Amino acid sequence: MSQGIAHSQAINLADLVAYQEGSVVSRQLVKRDKGNVTLFAFDAGQGLTEHTSPFDALVQIVDGEAEITISGKPCRVRAGEIILMPANEPHGLRAPARFKMLLTMIRD
Repeated sequence: MSQGIAHSQAINLADLVAYQEGSVVSRQLVKRDKGNVTLFAFDAGQGLTEHTSPFDALVQIVDGEAEITISGKPCRVRAGEIILMPANEPHGLRAPARFKMLLTMIRD
């Protein structure tokens, strides 16, 4: 069962989470044994410190742009673009300006 969104209804993704000054806001949209889908809103200057995950994660930028670093290589990812953060590779991200992203974690 999906968490936080209605079934059989089209929804504007960017409207499901709001920016908050000086914060990172997240909203889990789907939670399953094999993976999760979470929407994030990052205020300018916010980010996630470098870390690793045992699972692949697909990031889709919904609004704005992010600087995502994977294994020491920085990449600018803009609205409408996606990037795969491979399992067991160090990655982190920061918000040069506000941005929203959809994170799909694949546990398999």
